[in-house]
Amino acid sequence: MVIAEDQALVRRGMALLLSMAPDMECVGQACNGEEAVRLAQILRPDVVLMDLHMPVKGGVAATREITSAHPFTQVLVLTTLDDDETVFEAVRAGAKAYLLKDAGEDELLETIRALRRGESRLTPQIARKVMDQFRHLAQSGKSSPPSLNRHPADHQESVDIHADDTPLTGNLTDKEERVLKYITDGATNREIAHAMALAEGTIKNYVSRIMQKLHANTRIELTLHARK
Repeated sequence: MVIAEDQALVRRGMALLLSMAPDMECVGQACNGEEAVRLAQILRPDVVLMDLHMPVKGGVAATREITSAHPFTQVLVLTTLDDDETVFEAVRAGAKAYLLKDAGEDELLETIRALRRGESRLTPQIARKVMDQFRHLAQSGKSSPPSLNRHPADHQESVDIHADDTPLTGNLTDKEERVLKYITDGATNREIAHAMALAEGTIKNYVSRIMQKLHANTRIELTLHARK
């Protein structure tokens, strides 16, 4: 098992907890997403405990790379973030379990064991968000929700932001269309900001305006609209 967590004290505490379980072993520790991807490539762990808010490369991007390159490595997101956007970005990136950091030790260990059995686990709060989202899509008449396990390209790498495509809608500006295209590929606000050389706050403003113009409430609805 590999632990990806930028706070050294938390990382070492989790490693100590795992060392006390007879059926688990921590084989590596990463302090950022880039190092997590590298360790997953070298060590091929069964499970990666992944924090989402990390330097160099965020947890969502790291999860996407790991699950795409190593389908037998399960990613368990362990984070303090439970907002809707973060939840769906992590699940779409390939995470098979999502726990908040206030989870108990027994819950964490049992979730790891469940992943090794091929199961997926979400905390009740997160499961409710997922069910609410699908219910909202059904009530809105959206017949085909996006795949939650697709692995879009890592947008922190080289991306052509000047692709010459047919405009998605006449209501959007050129930059808004580019932002929407990144959203449909599963990129986070931070990744879009990096690719377009803009501030993350600017991207958030773009996303808000796009949602208003397209009458969408979530990024998933934006994705469905763009794909249509």
